[in-house]
Amino acid sequence: MQEILIGRQQILDHNLDIFAYEILFRGRNFDISNPDDAHLATNQVISDTLLEIGLNNLVGSAKAFVNFTEQNLLDKTPLHLPKDRVVIEVLEGINITPELVSTLKEFSNKGYTLALDDFILTPEWLPLLEFADIIKLDIMQMPMKKTLALIEQLKPYQLTLLAEKVETHEEFQILQQAGCSLFQGFFFKKPETIQGKRKEVNQTGVMNLLAKVNQPDVSFNEISHIINHCPSLAYKLLHYINSSFFAVPRRVESISHAVSLLGLNQLKQWINILTLSSMTEKPLVVIQSLMVRAKICELLAPHFSEKAETLFMIGMFSGLDSLMDAPLDEIIAQLPLEKNISDAILHHSGTAGQVLALVLDYEKWENSLTEVQSSLPPNMSQLYLQSIEWTNQLLSNAT
Repeated sequence: MQEILIGRQQILDHNLDIFAYEILFRGRNFDISNPDDAHLATNQVISDTLLEIGLNNLVGSAKAFVNFTEQNLLDKTPLHLPKDRVVIEVLEGINITPELVSTLKEFSNKGYTLALDDFILTPEWLPLLEFADIIKLDIMQMPMKKTLALIEQLKPYQLTLLAEKVETHEEFQILQQAGCSLFQGFFFKKPETIQGKRKEVNQTGVMNLLAKVNQPDVSFNEISHIINHCPSLAYKLLHYINSSFFAVPRRVESISHAVSLLGLNQLKQWINILTLSSMTEKPLVVIQSLMVRAKICELLAPHFSEKAETLFMIGMFSGLDSLMDAPLDEIIAQLPLEKNISDAILHHSGTAGQVLALVLDYEKWENSLTEVQSSLPPNMSQLYLQSIEWTNQLLSNAT
């Protein structure tokens, strides 16, 4: 069995809520661009990940966009997956033959959702517009002016338009106004700047709380003291502990009692979620992405002989700019961090910084990831899925 790296990228609606995830995969020791290898890899991903692990563990309640090779489609592999959970993504390099058109039409008639990837309006693709559901537009493939013209050409077909590789908030706004309703890219992880108005970094107290809670030597008493002086945090903690999730035998009597029931590590994780949420009005997807990043950094610590708590903090703090809409260096400068920690976050220096760089490449599914796969642990995909599962559980129980 070949080793395959699994990834996912968010697909957002116009409210920046998660609509779906595109499932990504690449091989460790084989060329996934080779049609035969890609065909086998897709089958393996479906059997090992989507069916065995379960779609819910990978994408939650959202849909999953799955790329299929021409042979996968002709073999009718998508029929092994639930039609209400997957979107069949037809890649741009596929040969459009009468047999393929007939197969795709059969999928559509059976209730499957079809998406055409990196779409360009050419005669051979026109028959597919009669039954396709979603058109994916790679906005980096052509100038914005041509993309907007293509959107106008597609409007009569009444299709859902998905803009991918959206990298700025300005592009998101332009494409939304033009008629796109789904968006894929990393614009939501970047600070949003408003012309003529600069958001100040004015949440030093909240950031200091994050820094204090994530110190390796922080004690129960110190955290209890912090919570006791923050009424809203104390209320949420007591509400959290008394929920059915914990099924505690008796009611919590004090903050110290609540802290002792949770345990130090779980308490830290809960405070991280609530504190990050209080810092921003950004969509939940931003916090979700940040916590997945922090957790996978933590899980990679043993492989790189680093401290797990330190890597968790580095991963979490590396995305504070997306939460606060301010330059990351200005935010980090206000935190009481050791220089090696700051340098790891800002410059990816040292082993910890290199781990962060690897995780960021994994998030973005960069081509450079192929070159560094040998430095990743063999169970990288399992660690990634574990990070997703941990984040989903934490968010569902802590907010």
